[in-house]
Amino acid sequence: MANEPLAFLTVRELGERLRTRKLSPVALAELYLERSERIGPKLNAYVTITRELALEQARTAEKEIAAGHYRGPLHGIPYAAKDLLAVKGYPTTWGARPYADQRFDYDATAIDRLTRAGAVLIGKAAMIELAGGLGYETAFASLTGPCRNPWNTNDWTCGSSSGSGAIVSAGLATFALGSDTRGSIICPATWCGVSGMRPSFGRVSRHGVMTIAWSMDKIGPLARTADCCGLVLGSMAGHDARDWDSLPPRLASFPYRRATRPGRPLRIGRLTNVFPHADPQLHTAVDEALRVMEKNGATISDAKIPEGPFEAAAELVILIEAASAFSELVLSGRCALLADPLGQINGYASRVFSAHDYLHIERARTFLARSIDKLFDEFDAIAAPGEDSTAQPIGRPPSQEPRPPRTHEAPRRMDQAQPDAISSLCGLPAVTIPCGWSKQNLPMGIQFMGRALDDQRVLDAANLLQARTDWHKRRPPIG
Repeated sequence: MANEPLAFLTVRELGERLRTRKLSPVALAELYLERSERIGPKLNAYVTITRELALEQARTAEKEIAAGHYRGPLHGIPYAAKDLLAVKGYPTTWGARPYADQRFDYDATAIDRLTRAGAVLIGKAAMIELAGGLGYETAFASLTGPCRNPWNTNDWTCGSSSGSGAIVSAGLATFALGSDTRGSIICPATWCGVSGMRPSFGRVSRHGVMTIAWSMDKIGPLARTADCCGLVLGSMAGHDARDWDSLPPRLASFPYRRATRPGRPLRIGRLTNVFPHADPQLHTAVDEALRVMEKNGATISDAKIPEGPFEAAAELVILIEAASAFSELVLSGRCALLADPLGQINGYASRVFSAHDYLHIERARTFLARSIDKLFDEFDAIAAPGEDSTAQPIGRPPSQEPRPPRTHEAPRRMDQAQPDAISSLCGLPAVTIPCGWSKQNLPMGIQFMGRALDDQRVLDAANLLQARTDWHKRRPPIG
């Protein structure tokens, strides 16, 4: 189609066309709706397409911009939202059969703030049921079936923000919202060859969002570039009294600024003790990306994650808090309606943990947070592969014989350091961006993690690299 390149432009590029009225918000919405309705089903990317709402919001944006009332860089920009964020009047299924008909009479705060910024909601993105909160075995653990990767439709997009990754990668919306408890933004963004950001804990309100783990859940964007993520985060961030874990106003707000060459050289720590069993080409890709940054002013030094039971602590916090969050589902027996055999039973096993167990984990968590924080006295950001593998085949539906519990997106080994466990457990911001393609032509990513509340610094690192590379400009064959 003649307009197809528009579908892969950045927030900033589209925003300028909309602001100067070289592009109509209605025409842009119709472009993405057509693509979403034509390509989305091939990927199982959506639960619901909000066509009427999108066109209504696009028409409003067009009138406002024509009248000189330009709200900012997201005005008229189409996006999708993971189906655990409430949207008034539309189904919010949480990706799970027991909630297939669930609706709310209000918008989640993140949705409300994007509406105020003038963004246009195209649809609700597919997801793993309950965002994997009760565990799951395969990509089939979803109300809408396995989400297919635009780079190879036999492969998965990763979870639990599976649809959000596919939608951005295939050019079905300019950006998408995901949720991240332990890598559920970082993994889909990496496997789908797009940029994704997990903000600092408490920066974006979770009012109107399904809960997995109160002390670890976060809402963040997936988009074409880190700069896009920064613009979206700047619009969503802010204190919300309805979210008890929301940061105070002074800390919650995020006045994002794009800086592709920071005022002083960025100090990047290359993590040497993560993903030791990963394919060597993933580490090679990260090393090549860091050399680009070094040539452009950054200082690169080896770094190590402090020793500690980060992986075990993260797993246990999720298991215990999810058993509480979904207690009604478990105690009523309705968890038997879930698609995945593990999700059907895991809540019962998790209820065996005691308050004594949880308090011990929280004590260890405080120690771990302090130890990882010290690393940022030496570095502005630490870098590692986005994931320990490239996208994996979808495979077959799970057997009815339960396997050991798993609460994360991709197969994990407890004997290796996992950046997602550490940064998620300790509330650290992280950004992943593409840094090359594997021998199988699948995306590889590099992630930057920063000190808690220093979201700007990880965006600075990602922006520095993306300003000097073009990996993020590649388009998948299905797009």
